[in-house]
Amino acid sequence: MNKLRILLAEDHETIRDGLKLLINSQPDMEVVGAADNGRVAVQLAQQLLPDIVVMDVSMPELNGLQATKKLKEKCPQVKVLPLTRHTDDGYLQQLLQAGASGYVLKQSKSVELLRAIRAVAAGQTYLDPAIAEKAITQIRSGKRAARGLPPDANLSEREAEVLRLIAWGHINKEVAARLNVSVKTVEVHKANGMRKMGMKSRVDIVRYALLQGWLQDT
Repeated sequence: MNKLRILLAEDHETIRDGLKLLINSQPDMEVVGAADNGRVAVQLAQQLLPDIVVMDVSMPELNGLQATKKLKEKCPQVKVLPLTRHTDDGYLQQLLQAGASGYVLKQSKSVELLRAIRAVAAGQTYLDPAIAEKAITQIRSGKRAARGLPPDANLSEREAEVLRLIAWGHINKEVAARLNVSVKTVEVHKANGMRKMGMKSRVDIVRYALLQGWLQDT
């Protein structure tokens, strides 16, 4: 069985060592490298090409957001899973915009991180339940309407399918391969679906996916 190759980016040695022990204890995962700042994390990711980088948000040199942006520019195939104590929705939005594939809280149980790693490796976007619950509450309390997202829209089955796969973290090329259509067709369905829903970015797609329960699917 091929193990998931994980790169750790965490500036606190004690936490980094604990994460390494946790991940290496899993039969389907292994830590292939570790960095204590964002700049080294980007460099190691280019050298090692891990499946996933578990990325601390608060780090020296480059913070998690800056490191995620640079890493996704240089190695778009490498998935980034932020790990942080911040529960602020603003961090979530910025990291998803930068290309992160999820968001896990350090204060959650260790099983949550392992679940997130496996979900991200499978192509999904994984949000810590505490963050997801907060986001859904915000949407249902009226912020969704405030952001210009209509309560209902006539999304076609294919438009919904495309948006769903994008919310899971797939890029257009991967969506096209899964649906056996051209990348251009995916772009058209994505644009039409986003227009109907008043969406401006991937963050809006993920929010809608949360409301629909798409990110809880396996």
